[in-house]
Amino acid sequence: MNFLMQHWHLLVLSLASWLNREQQQAIEYLHTENRVLREKLGKRRDLLKDDQ
Repeated sequence: MNFLMQHWHLLVLSLASWLNREQQQAIEYLHTENRVLREKLGKRRDLLKDDQ
């Protein structure tokens, strides 16, 4: 039984690690996208309405 649990631990650890990498890549992409958009807008700020 202990041997079986070790395989499950490895599987869960691998899955969690993969998901973490995917999330980190998405966060880095969004940070870059926000930085580029801020550079394009400059100091101008567009206010959004409630329906936007």
